Amino acid sequence: MNKIMIVEDDAVLCSELAKLLENSGYTAVGIEDFRNALDEMISANADLVLLDINLPDINGEQLLQEYRKHCGTPVIMLTSRSSGLDEVISLSYGADDYITKPYDPAILLLRISAVLKRSGKAVSAHNYRNAEVNTAKGSIKLDEREQILTKNEMIIFRLMLDRQGEIVTRDMLMTALWDNEEFVNDNALSVNISRLRGKLAELGFEDAIETRKKQGYVLK
Repeated sequence: MNKIMIVEDDAVLCSELAKLLENSGYTAVGIEDFRNALDEMISANADLVLLDINLPDINGEQLLQEYRKHCGTPVIMLTSRSSGLDEVISLSYGADDYITKPYDPAILLLRISAVLKRSGKAVSAHNYRNAEVNTAKGSIKLDEREQILTKNEMIIFRLMLDRQGEIVTRDMLMTALWDNEEFVNDNALSVNISRLRGKLAELGFEDAIETRKKQGYVLK
């Protein structure tokens, strides 16, 4: 599971970002002391950093410049500014990407995935009951049998796999899939889970997903 560090002084936005990332299968950590932001960023040993430009005590672009003296970890800059100059400065200081607030959560997740893949830090292979789960390819393989999952099926399965043995609610799944519960078709989620169950059954895992009434699902 990839670890992402959030360097954002807006507590509400930081919390929302952490929830989005965790629901999408990442581990999220934040900054506790912005006076020692550089030290915390270095010691976090994250796979990617989301770095806001407007920070207390230090400008995000200056912080990036200092961070690059110590770490080559991918960095995506976040800003409420729309100036092209900020983007140029950020990229010249070593940022891997740049996104303007307010951003579409789905676009942010795609940018994160793309940067991780380019950097070679993306976690693509996992295991489930001796089956190899390749999230990059979108497949689950057991011996000579292989099932190819759709993008949505893999998002559902990866979220369940990261929380194997724990209850994963429908709200968590819908947030991971569409990032906005208002526009979710509940039937579409049920169809995706039903198809995922069928593909797991083809590999011999008929009992893989247990439904907990009024709670959610558990991957066993």
